[in-house]
Amino acid sequence: MRTIINQEIEKSINTFTSVLNNEKLLAQVETCVDEICLALGNKNKVLLAGNGGSAADAQHIAGELVCRFNYDRPGLAAFALTVDSSVLTAIGNDYGYEKLFSRQIQAVGVSGDIFWAYSTSGKSPNIIAAMEAAKELGLKVIGFTGKNGWIRPELVNFSIEIPSADTPKVQEAHLLLGHIICGLVESKMYPRNKS
Repeated sequence: MRTIINQEIEKSINTFTSVLNNEKLLAQVETCVDEICLALGNKNKVLLAGNGGSAADAQHIAGELVCRFNYDRPGLAAFALTVDSSVLTAIGNDYGYEKLFSRQIQAVGVSGDIFWAYSTSGKSPNIIAAMEAAKELGLKVIGFTGKNGWIRPELVNFSIEIPSADTPKVQEAHLLLGHIICGLVESKMYPRNKS
């Protein structure tokens, strides 16, 4: 058992090291911070979605933005499209699972908003449909995925592609970078008083 534990930790370290050494990826993270701050500064919002563990990531990051990350400050407008069971089951029942997020974006998305999409495979049909809806309405799309990229790259403005095909390791790196983005957005939007 200890060998497996050690191997999994080593895999995570290797994934994080690959991220750390990927200048293009880190530059995309910086751009995401700037774009989110621009949207929030213009009174727009961040909409997040994913499936399974990525749904949990969407909810986690929305919570960090709305509540607080490192320190107290005003809330930031972020909403996970994965949380309203009545909306999700109504859309799933009436329109199908593929429309879960696109229908919500059509309802609440406006030009200037950000759609932060999670799909470790880059192929999730409901995420691709949501990206299409976002582009039609003038939202900018931040896409978090794995090393194979997006099946429809033209739908993504800013792609965070973790250099791994191992879903759990991709999700771990997504959380790391999501936390970094939250911290940087918080400090840019509401700089901490150093006095």
